[in-house]
Amino acid sequence: MNQQSFFYAIEPFVRRLPSVERPTGHVHFKRKLSWTLAILLLYFTLGNIPLFGLSTASIDIFSAYRAFFAGSFGSMMLLGIGPIVTASIVLQLLVGAQIIKLNLSEPRDQAIYQGTQKALVFVMVAVEALPQVLGGYLLPDAGLASTLGTSLGMISLLIFIQVFVGGSLIVYMDEVVSKWGVGSGVGLFIVAGISQQLVTGIINPASGDAGLPVGIIPKWIDIIRLQLISFDTLFTAEGLRFILVTGGILALISTITIILLVVLVESTRIEIPLAHSRVRGARGRFPVKLVYASVLPMILVRAIQANIEMIGALLAAKLGTVTSATITGQGVVTTYTGYSSILGTFISEAKVNSVTGAAISGSSPQPVSGLMYYLSALRGPSDWMPGMVQPHAGMTELGFSALAGWQIFLHVIVDASFLIIGGIIFAIFWIETTGMGPKSVAAKIHNSGLQVPGYRRNPASIEKLMERYIPKVTVIGGVIIGVLTLIASLLGTLGGAGGTGLLLAVSIVYRLYEQVASEQIQEMYPMMQKFFGASA
Repeated sequence: MNQQSFFYAIEPFVRRLPSVERPTGHVHFKRKLSWTLAILLLYFTLGNIPLFGLSTASIDIFSAYRAFFAGSFGSMMLLGIGPIVTASIVLQLLVGAQIIKLNLSEPRDQAIYQGTQKALVFVMVAVEALPQVLGGYLLPDAGLASTLGTSLGMISLLIFIQVFVGGSLIVYMDEVVSKWGVGSGVGLFIVAGISQQLVTGIINPASGDAGLPVGIIPKWIDIIRLQLISFDTLFTAEGLRFILVTGGILALISTITIILLVVLVESTRIEIPLAHSRVRGARGRFPVKLVYASVLPMILVRAIQANIEMIGALLAAKLGTVTSATITGQGVVTTYTGYSSILGTFISEAKVNSVTGAAISGSSPQPVSGLMYYLSALRGPSDWMPGMVQPHAGMTELGFSALAGWQIFLHVIVDASFLIIGGIIFAIFWIETTGMGPKSVAAKIHNSGLQVPGYRRNPASIEKLMERYIPKVTVIGGVIIGVLTLIASLLGTLGGAGGTGLLLAVSIVYRLYEQVASEQIQEMYPMMQKFFGASA
C-alpha cells in the first residue's frame, strides 16, 4: 500500500473525529466577537484550575518556552498549544519533504491533511505529557496519596488524565475560534499569555531580583524613594548596569523597539490592483505583505528547540552520569544536580526547607555545555552580553568550568542560524499548507469574480503574476522575522515575556486588527464575503 492509499484508507477514521461544526451561513461580527470572548474566558478559567494531586516540588520543563506555548504550569492548560504546534511541525516537514505525498490544492487531500493533523495532536498530547509524568517532572503529592489510601502511581495516572483532557480541550477551543470567532485560537491564547506577562512586568509590586518589585513602575518608585543610586555613580559601569538591567530600562527600550519594528514590517506591502469583472467601478487590491507568512512559523522553530531540549534533558537524566552537590544556608537546603551525557550537560536546582523538609522551589534542567547548550534558545542579555554572562547556578559546586567567550559567541551564531534558516523553511511550508501559495491565491481571486487589470481573466494568468511576488516575499519575510526574533531574544522584554513571545503577540494583534477591519467591510459590502473566504 503506497502512502497516498494509506491516507485514503484512514480517511473514514479522521472524518469521524469529533469536530466543531462549521457555520452554514455568514456569522455576524458581534456573534464572532462573543464566541471569541467566551473562549478567552474559558482559557483563563482552565489556566487557573490546578491539577489535582500535583506536588509543589514539580518542575516546569518548558519554563523557558512557556510564554509562546500559551500554557500555565500546574493547571489544566499545562501543555498549552504545544501539541498543536508539534503536530503541525511533523506534518509540514513530512509533506514538504515529499515523504507524505498529498496534493494540498485538492479539497479531498486538504481535508485528509487537516483530519490527520487533528488526530496527530491527540497523539502529541500524550507524547508531551507522559515523559513529564514518568520522567519525574510532574510529581504526585505523597501526602494526598497517603490521605486517600492509594498509590503514587494512581495519583500520577490521575495527573496524566487531567493534562490529557486539558490538552484535548484546547484543540476544540482553537477550532471554535477559527470557525465561529475572530482570528485563530492559537494566536488568541498566545496574545492572552504574553499580555498577562507584560502587565505583570509593568505594575506587579511583588518582590523580585535584588529585593525590588517585579513591575518597572513600582520598581522605580522604590529606587527613587530609597535613593538606591546616586548621581556620582550614575555614569559608572556599575551604575549603568543597575539602570539598564536591574532597573529594567533595557527591557523597556527593547519592548518598545520590537513593537515599533513589527508594526513597520507588518504595514509594508506590495499591493496588486484588482477589478471586478461584472461590477463596473468596483476595485480592490490584494496585499502581498513583506512578512507574507506571518510570524507564526517562528513558533514552529522555537517549538523544535523546546522539544530537542526536552529530549536531551530526559536522555541525560536517564542515561547520563548524575552528580549532585548540596548547600545549606538561612534555613534552606539547595541541591544542584548535574546530568552529563554525550549530548551535553544539564543542571537543575531544588530548594527545600531545612527544618520541615518541605519543597520550596525547583528549576527545570538547563543546558550549560555541549551540543544541547548550542541548540538552546537565547533568553536575554545575560546569555551573551560581556560582563553579564555569569556561570549557571551550581556549575562551581558541581565542578564544571565556566563558559569561554568563543562558546558564548558560537551559541549566538547557532541560534541566529536556527532562527533565520528555520524562518525561511517554515515560511515556505506555511504558505503551501494554509492556502497562501500562488496557485491557491489565483484560484480564490478568480472564483470571487475579480481579475487583475491588463491580464486575462483565468487562474493561470493570475498565478503567473503571483509567482513573481509571493515566493520571493516569503523568503525575504522569513529572514526578516528570523532577524527580529534574534534581536528580541538578545535584548529581552518586560515581564519575562521573551523576545519571541513579544514578537508573536504584537504581530498577531496587528493582524487581528486587520481581520476585524475586513469583517466590518464584509458587513457593509456582502459582495466581498466570497473573496474573504466566507461561506455565504
